[in-house]
Amino acid sequence: MAACIPQQKKASPIIEWNPTDIFRPPSSNAPPDYALLILNQPIHNHVGMIKRLWNNAIFHIAADGAANCLHDVAGIHSDPSFDDLDVIIGDLDSISQVARTYYETPPRRTNVIHYRDDYSTDFAKAVEHTRAKYRPSPKGKDIVVVGSLGGRVDHGISQLHHLYLFQRDPDYNEGKMYFFSGESLTFMLKAGRKHVIRVRDGPAGEKDVFAKWIGILPMKEPSYITTKGLEWDVTDWPTEFGGQMSTSNHILPETQVIEVEATKDVLFTMSLREI
Repeated sequence: MAACIPQQKKASPIIEWNPTDIFRPPSSNAPPDYALLILNQPIHNHVGMIKRLWNNAIFHIAADGAANCLHDVAGIHSDPSFDDLDVIIGDLDSISQVARTYYETPPRRTNVIHYRDDYSTDFAKAVEHTRAKYRPSPKGKDIVVVGSLGGRVDHGISQLHHLYLFQRDPDYNEGKMYFFSGESLTFMLKAGRKHVIRVRDGPAGEKDVFAKWIGILPMKEPSYITTKGLEWDVTDWPTEFGGQMSTSNHILPETQVIEVEATKDVLFTMSLREI
């Protein structure tokens, strides 16, 4: 009888992530290519980093009352850093008249869109508008969301729920979405893909964007994860709420790229250094 030949595991499609590009100052070699979406959360604690993100973005959109946050930290002090806000969108029940007047007054050219839909959040309206703007392109535009995981716990859970809804495509054809919360950068890793995440462009040093802590968390259902490049790498490791959770793992000092594979969608989060 012929011996059984074990079948080789089929290689997973590769998804490349370059989150360091989000924070790198713009250059002709690597121009920024993402939209920045501001949610209605206080931003005064991380204005420096948000200004970096703002200057790197090619499109700026505020979800309703987020315009108040921008105006409070800049406009009210005659700081023009956020004057090139492109769009304010939502049901407009949260934006103050002061902030609206400010952004509608020349030389500012902000387009204020009243989008009334009781079954859609202002966050969802802003994502829909941004994706529709870039939909004719072969590949969707990446979106960096600011203020998404701070404040109330129920709001934070809601934003994670929205992230799951907005990243259904396993190949990210509508663009990748990143959540910036000041202390961390968070994004969704789709199942059945090999995710190659660049966390450092050179040797470890003071100019690193990311600190050492990372977490890989199950979303809708239990998952098995395999990692490479972490202090505590795992292979086919089960993770679920109520079971094992991969939190507070470390990026090794020599690691430039982390590899992650998961059998079900997982949330990937990395801590940030102040820049």
